[in-house]
Amino acid sequence: MSKYIRWFKDLTLQDVSLVGGKNASLGELTRSLTEKDINIPDGFAITADAYTALLDSHGVADALRKLFGDIDKEDVGQLNLKAQEARSLIKRAGLPAEIQEEIRLSYQQLGFKYGPNPDVAVRSSATAEDLPEASFAGQQESFLNIRGEGALLEACLNCFASLFTERAISYRIDKGFDQMSVRLSVGVQKMVRSDLASAGVIFTLDTESGFKDVVLITSAYGLGENVVGGRVDPDEFLVFKPTLKTGFKPILKKKTGNKQYRLVYTGHGSRTTVNVNVPPEEREQLSLTDEEVLLLSRWACLIEEHYSKIHGRPTPMDIEWAKDG
Repeated sequence: MSKYIRWFKDLTLQDVSLVGGKNASLGELTRSLTEKDINIPDGFAITADAYTALLDSHGVADALRKLFGDIDKEDVGQLNLKAQEARSLIKRAGLPAEIQEEIRLSYQQLGFKYGPNPDVAVRSSATAEDLPEASFAGQQESFLNIRGEGALLEACLNCFASLFTERAISYRIDKGFDQMSVRLSVGVQKMVRSDLASAGVIFTLDTESGFKDVVLITSAYGLGENVVGGRVDPDEFLVFKPTLKTGFKPILKKKTGNKQYRLVYTGHGSRTTVNVNVPPEEREQLSLTDEEVLLLSRWACLIEEHYSKIHGRPTPMDIEWAKDG
């Protein structure tokens, strides 16, 4: 077993302290729901122990403690300078050689399944993401369309460094967390080519009314970051759960969104994705078929049932999905 790598199939929700909330949930899905024919792209987590090892190298941890010893959140100029210096300390130290080698080997193993140099998403997963008193989700960086070992190692390092953005530092101060108390794991997952199709978010209840007997699907062309970030007006589909579970096709509503932009891969310079305008005739079309809407809804119900069973109470879910084009 690798010292700093855990494959999704070997993780469960009990591993939050090691791989963070996002990676632990991906592991739970992979381990428990692929057998129900839910498609989950494979991947691995670089554990929070790797982050600790990085900070222990070259005196980074001591330098960070000294840097944040007298921080004043109200002094915006000072906050920005300290955030930049913190990220620079991590990037100058670089990933220890042992961690680099384990990442390379795992990426090669992923390549055996998906082909040489698979394109991957590199996402942060904080070990304190889902605490009742604070939510750290979405504060750190994600990197899409990363291909090749060199680009992967750089993206992983940048992910670790993003724990010290101005926003993240300020939030920890507000919530009373020591700047060194939150650790970071990094998830590396095979990308779905939704740049050639569509992607979005599923909610297992109506987000406006809280009504629990429906699945709400949002969808737009291209990679899902536009929908997650609210940068486009997506299509919306509403499906009634009780009759869906008895084998019917109860799509209650289909709403065509404007879907202004499509986020796609690019290889120009350091940019890995770019937004392009969607032609008017495509905007007027729905980005999913009825059968695709029903399949996603069935999967969403299975996921909700699984997490509700784990938690011992009804547990509404929001789920990012992507169609491989």
